[in-house]
Amino acid sequence: MYYRLDDSPADVLAWFVVTKRLSGMSDRFFVARPIETDEIMLTGAEAHHLIHVMRGNVGQRIVVFDGQGHEAVAEIIGIQKRAVSLRVVSQATVSRELPIPVTIASPIPKGDREWFLVEKLTELGVASFVPLITQRSVVRPDGKVIERLRRYTIGACKQCGRNHLMAIQSPESWPDFLETASTNDRRVFAHPLPCPVVSSVPNNPSNAAEAIQRDWAAGSVPSGVIAAVGPEGGFTEEEVNQAIQAGWEQIDLGPRILRTETAAIVLATLLGAARQVVL
Repeated sequence: MYYRLDDSPADVLAWFVVTKRLSGMSDRFFVARPIETDEIMLTGAEAHHLIHVMRGNVGQRIVVFDGQGHEAVAEIIGIQKRAVSLRVVSQATVSRELPIPVTIASPIPKGDREWFLVEKLTELGVASFVPLITQRSVVRPDGKVIERLRRYTIGACKQCGRNHLMAIQSPESWPDFLETASTNDRRVFAHPLPCPVVSSVPNNPSNAAEAIQRDWAAGSVPSGVIAAVGPEGGFTEEEVNQAIQAGWEQIDLGPRILRTETAAIVLATLLGAARQVVL
């Protein structure tokens, strides 16, 4: 059976009850291919987790999702050394995404804080994350770092119930990111006041956050939001001026100095999750 958000409340409730009951019995598992057939194969780290950690048995039912919006109740029909065969019992298209797509751009913090950042942005419903390279960046993300962030995203989606993976984009330098960001979206960057601004460009940094709230209250919501935070030590004066000249709005997040990951989480909450709560 297939359920969508516009189905009847009774159908949606029935699916909710089934998946919640199963979630008390087992974890959710990620399958790397779209759930389009009656039988699917669980491999790699997900199969290892089900076989050796969860001690899955033939006949047991679990919940799987494909990162593209689909989830299914599936029954284990075979266990091999490194793979698990599953039969799809019922399937649903369930979206738990924000009402507007939110992109967060941020330098990668050091150590375990990179995991914390990706996990929390995923939980908050952020659609896309862009690793930024700024003048004061410490971590220079390579292919291994990006792959690690994508694994963190899968783990966070398993925990929070999202069926869409937060996209981990390729790293971008600050000037390139300012140039390529869509002008159809609300574009904001976090940087504390007072801050030197370009006098020839009309901009009132202190009112940027208020302007977003006024737009939402009036029903004037952009197609999406792109928000950026700086590294430890913040953006340089040159980088701030580059953003203002490119038409970005500045947001001050308060008098306290926030770490990179904290600022990113605050922005994700302010610009995305907060709106979902009030709808």
